[in-house]
Amino acid sequence: MSAAEAVRVGTGIAFVVMPLVFVFAFATHPDLLRPKVLGPEQLIDRSRGRRLLHAGHGLVTINTALMIVVAMHLGGLVSREGAGWAGLVGTVLAVLGTVALAADKGALCLTMSALDGLSDEEFAAARPALSAIFAKKGWLWLLWGIVLIPIGFAVLAIAALATGATSTWVAVLLLVGVLLIGFPDGAEIVNLSAAVIMAAGLVPFGLEMIVE
Repeated sequence: MSAAEAVRVGTGIAFVVMPLVFVFAFATHPDLLRPKVLGPEQLIDRSRGRRLLHAGHGLVTINTALMIVVAMHLGGLVSREGAGWAGLVGTVLAVLGTVALAADKGALCLTMSALDGLSDEEFAAARPALSAIFAKKGWLWLLWGIVLIPIGFAVLAIAALATGATSTWVAVLLLVGVLLIGFPDGAEIVNLSAAVIMAAGLVPFGLEMIVE
């Protein structure tokens, strides 16, 4: 296999695996069929002792590397079709948002897994610190950069739709998926549905790249 073929296959795998990780991660959230917006204190309580939820968050952290691959490839496709500025802006926003997502999962989610071994009394003592973290105090406000993810990928999807860089259905499913996948915590049934929609577009696209 040549280097170019390896890059093509690797990129195709990223398109297949990336949305499926989100499907799994959102499916691990409790109370999927009882959606409600959760505040910091409720998020802390929900994360306590949820090993499968922690595993899903760990996979999402790793998955951010694949998100960057997907964003850069889509940016390259639309740029080659004449939408250079859209490709650049969409890629930069998507990558910056993805970096914020990796930091978000590390600060808010993986941290909780480290506290599962604490007794209830020890956990209660740590709660003020956790409340400050989940409320994004101090420099944690940078985690709001995750809103750049749907904006960046939406720019890429719209550019792909306008230029024909991908098929229409791939661009439309990606656009719908990324616009819904950032729904607030507590209503993960919406995020899960968005991840499934996104997977419906990206997985076949990635498989075509692999077998090309």
